[in-house]
Amino acid sequence: MAKDKTENASQRFMRAMGRIRMILGPANRTALGHEMTEQNRQLLVQREAETQQWETLRRPDGSTYVVPRNPEDKSLR
Repeated sequence: MAKDKTENASQRFMRAMGRIRMILGPANRTALGHEMTEQNRQLLVQREAETQQWETLRRPDGSTYVVPRNPEDKSLR
C-alpha cells in the first residue's frame, strides 16, 4: 500500500494509533458482568418505551426510514 503524499498530520496520527491498537487492544474495557443499578434499569425501561413508538419502513429500493406508529401520540417526543 503506497502512502498518500497529501496525508496530513492527523491522518498519520490516526494510522499510527490504529497500528498500536492492533497490538494493545482498545483503550477502554469495562466489565459486562456487573449488576444493573436502579437508575440504569429505569433508563432502560424509558429507552425501550421510546423505541416502541417508532416503526421502520422499507422503500422499494431497499432503503429504510422511521415513522411514528401513532402520529397523534406525543407522550414520549
